[in-house]
Amino acid sequence: MSETLVVRRDGAIAELCLQRPERLNSLDVPSFERFRQALEEVALDTRVRAVILTGAGRAFCAGGDVAAMEESRLAGTLPEFFHQLTGEQERAVRLLGGMAKPVVAALPGVAAGGGLSLALSCDWRIAAEGAVLVPAFPALGAVPDGGLSYFLPHYLGLGLAQEFLFTNARIPAERARELGLLHEVLPADRLSDRAWERARELSEGPTFAYGEMKRLLLAAFHEPLEAQLTLERHGAVAAARGTELPEGIRAFHEKRRPRFPPPS
Repeated sequence: MSETLVVRRDGAIAELCLQRPERLNSLDVPSFERFRQALEEVALDTRVRAVILTGAGRAFCAGGDVAAMEESRLAGTLPEFFHQLTGEQERAVRLLGGMAKPVVAALPGVAAGGGLSLALSCDWRIAAEGAVLVPAFPALGAVPDGGLSYFLPHYLGLGLAQEFLFTNARIPAERARELGLLHEVLPADRLSDRAWERARELSEGPTFAYGEMKRLLLAAFHEPLEAQLTLERHGAVAAARGTELPEGIRAFHEKRRPRFPPPS
């Protein structure tokens, strides 16, 4: 799609690979805009049933491009720069969380700042053993963006989120897995294969149901139990009207593995 992003498609899977390894896959406004456009395309493509997000080289994503920030500072346009940058990031995070298909994040190395926000907005997070998670915002005197102030307290609780942010702590991959920030940690040479394997597993699953699960899990952060029960009931009825739930019931009755069709 561009020199800063490579999109690879294989069957029902689309992989988006950030391609700025010399800058740890940090993103300026144009590269964030291209990334967001690619997300829009895969979100709308009904042939795609699972997405992989990763980075080239030794990093997942180091967040915003500090070199571009410095250029903007010298030009006297730093507020405008951050308005555009965080606007593109906000749209990207909304797409990752809102698309009705699962997204696997594969972290070959550091996920820092806005890059950490992107990773935490994905549904399944796999990291290489040497990867680290870093808030990075305090080092710049910046305010968290991309939903980091939302994800951290919900995943960790307020106390750990405060510790993580105010100390700018570097969290090694294995510790991040223990805290629930990552789902899997494995040797670096197995990362890509495992990401594709997990995406393949998800692409063969109930895509509509996964989309509803994503919506319900996000709603659970702010809805009371009564409202959540209503949302679940509506989702259950919608699934019963579709093709996945009848196939799942039929497969259970016939004692075989379900073959979930693409969402209609």
